[in-house]
Amino acid sequence: MIDVKDLSENPEKYRASQRARGADESVVEAIAAAEAGRRNAISFHEGLRAEQNAFGKRVAKATGGEKQALLAEVKDLASRVKAASAEADAAQAGQDVLVRGMANLVSPGVPAGGEDDYVVLKTVGTPRDFAAEGFAPKDHLEIGELIGAIDMARGAKVSGSRFYFLRGVGARLEIALLQLAMDQAISAGFVPMITPTLVRPETMAGTGFDVQHDAEIYRLAEDDLYLVGTSEVALAGYHGDEILDLSNGPLRYAGWSSCYRREAGSHGKDTRGIIRVHQFNKVEMFSYVPVEEAEAEHQRLLAWEEEMLAKVELPYRVIDTAAGDLGMSAARKFDCEAWIPTQGDYRELTSTSNCTTFQARRLNIRERQASEDGGKGGTRAVATLNGTLATTRWIVAILEHHQNPDGSVTVPAALRRYLGGMEVFPVL
Repeated sequence: MIDVKDLSENPEKYRASQRARGADESVVEAIAAAEAGRRNAISFHEGLRAEQNAFGKRVAKATGGEKQALLAEVKDLASRVKAASAEADAAQAGQDVLVRGMANLVSPGVPAGGEDDYVVLKTVGTPRDFAAEGFAPKDHLEIGELIGAIDMARGAKVSGSRFYFLRGVGARLEIALLQLAMDQAISAGFVPMITPTLVRPETMAGTGFDVQHDAEIYRLAEDDLYLVGTSEVALAGYHGDEILDLSNGPLRYAGWSSCYRREAGSHGKDTRGIIRVHQFNKVEMFSYVPVEEAEAEHQRLLAWEEEMLAKVELPYRVIDTAAGDLGMSAARKFDCEAWIPTQGDYRELTSTSNCTTFQARRLNIRERQASEDGGKGGTRAVATLNGTLATTRWIVAILEHHQNPDGSVTVPAALRRYLGGMEVFPVL
């Protein structure tokens, strides 16, 4: 949720953010007008309440006919107070609808535009030259079937399209990958978490997802619960309605969970293999920090993602995502994309977002500030950030990049200790 006070004082900053996103600028004026109307309604109501209180004291002192006349006025005033209260509530509700529908303020320097307007910040590593090695690369599904790692046919038989079984070395590879990610997170000071994958609508909406219109979200209507697409949702809600103590540094959590997405609108895209599926597993980093430290924490999350990519020996690039592709909550987002040989392109493996105070305002998560004399001061919204550390999709890049001419796969050195020392996934 954006800072309405800041919007009212600096509307052009928010109009520019909307322009960069390709979104409607008029919402800025609408929110500013709603804020003015809300303040006026509250002021009018408070004035009537003060008048009502004063009348109450006069009635207590009055006698006879004067008292009866005052009682009649008090009754009329009470009716006006009630109407003014309803008007103030309606003004607040109207403003809430507008504010909750507006995306986060884009950070300075974010590229304007849509999905294709990202900026490549750097490229790390060199894609393998399979032609020079004398063989054509197989795609991850063909390799996965050769080594007994992926079974799409039975996944579809059991659950439908875009479902799969990871079996044998495929299951072991995913567990090893997520364990490597979790161990790295723990060494960096993150608290490991196994999170709920079903959350309440207020938690989902508080994180920035549109529970009414987002076709990506699975909903259990009978229970009014939602399946999460990332443990970010549960980790954001973990401290909802709390005041945090960040005096000793950020609060950092690493969530291990299954994730679910409808992949609405992706018909015909990435239908082969496990690139775009309905269910996958992920280790997600999540940080709570003072707002002044958010940009530095964002860089740290990106560095941890790159550290993981280096451990599994993948060539990748880092992109600065354009404003129109940030989603509702992010003020800035960096993606790490690994090279997929059979696609001849880079595909997203990680994403890290700085959500500034947007989620914290929606979920009422604050930090206690110290006063000038060192005592307890007031509270303010914290900043929240998230970043992927490993997910099922990484298997695609690992199998393709580390394949051998016969279809076997060389195991990245960092994963071998989680696989009983296995150095190669052999063809069955």
